[in-house]
Amino acid sequence: MRITKAARLLAAGAALTALSLLSACSSGSSKGGDQSLGSKPPAQPQVDQKRVNVLPGMPAVDNPDDLYAADRPNQLSPVVKDFPSRVYVPNTNSNTVTVIDPATYKVIDTIPVGRQPQHVVPSWDLKTLWVNNDLGNSLTPIDPKTGKAGKPVSVHDPYNLYFTPDGKYAVVMASMDRALVFRDAHTMKVVKKLPVKCYGVNHADFSPDGRYFIVSCEFSGEIMKVDTARMEVVDQRKLPQRGSMPQDVKISPDGKLFYIADMVANGLWILDGDSFDEPRFLYTGKGCHGLYVSRDSREMYISNRGEGTISVFDFAQDKLTAKWRLPQGGSPDMGGVSADGKVLWLSGRYNSEVYAIDTGTGRQLARIKVGSGPHGLAVYPQPGRYSLGHTGVFR
Repeated sequence: MRITKAARLLAAGAALTALSLLSACSSGSSKGGDQSLGSKPPAQPQVDQKRVNVLPGMPAVDNPDDLYAADRPNQLSPVVKDFPSRVYVPNTNSNTVTVIDPATYKVIDTIPVGRQPQHVVPSWDLKTLWVNNDLGNSLTPIDPKTGKAGKPVSVHDPYNLYFTPDGKYAVVMASMDRALVFRDAHTMKVVKKLPVKCYGVNHADFSPDGRYFIVSCEFSGEIMKVDTARMEVVDQRKLPQRGSMPQDVKISPDGKLFYIADMVANGLWILDGDSFDEPRFLYTGKGCHGLYVSRDSREMYISNRGEGTISVFDFAQDKLTAKWRLPQGGSPDMGGVSADGKVLWLSGRYNSEVYAIDTGTGRQLARIKVGSGPHGLAVYPQPGRYSLGHTGVFR
């Protein structure tokens, strides 16, 4: 087909216009000129590479770099914000719970409970405190709003108590029965009893996604890895030191490591929970027992029950930075941090007393007489969205 001169001129003009537009776009993008012609490509949606694929039904992990981000000072859930601040101390030999007003350091009540109460445990929904009456084979509920005890619930061998991160099940650490017993978190009806091949199931903590948890077995010196959804032990290993007695378990703020206190090894085993390889060891002090994370997630307070001291561990530096010694000694055991983060409360297991310690200076603020054999005391309320159990493991 024949093309006229006019048509050729029109085509050339169009080509020159297109070239000019391309040149303007290139110039604008490289030199910061006018980008109104679309020289800057449209922004692509940012993909959160750290989003955690959590156990179904579990609350989302808001900050994967800090699992304790919801535990900041006085960041109380609406569920607990009107509860009076109290310290609940289970006395294993007296079969009572001593109630302390932390503002005055005074004992304000003594609650009779079942035989050998071991720990006071906040429920997953934060509404109830469960007293673990180990030899009494029962759980005594306490209403933290009124401080009144309710009717005990029959539960066999409840040495310690945890809750799955989805809030569905309570996990009873049945130490003498050699079992983990999964129960309905509200009715405490048995859902599954899981026999274990170790002695003295004791303490635990959950992975960031809630899909597994690490359990200490104090009488056989072992640790286990348990699949939460399947309710099955998926791995188990003996700790390297002969005669080990693993106690409390805590996960690091970034979720990469588990710390396991050992009373006989006198320090911490530091474990990669995902790989479950052989852990490394850090000496802290005689009778290393309880582990408590500071409100800013920077430090962990470690009670050394056998020497009356508290070691301070810095997560970022991966080392101990201080050791606080109780005046006149003592047997610092289990406890918790105040809602404002300023006071560490610990039971004196063999001294019938409770210690209040300034977390800024390590100075003892008070030493309060309680019943015989104080153990897993709970400071309540505390910040957090939900409780994983023990004396207060909140997320």
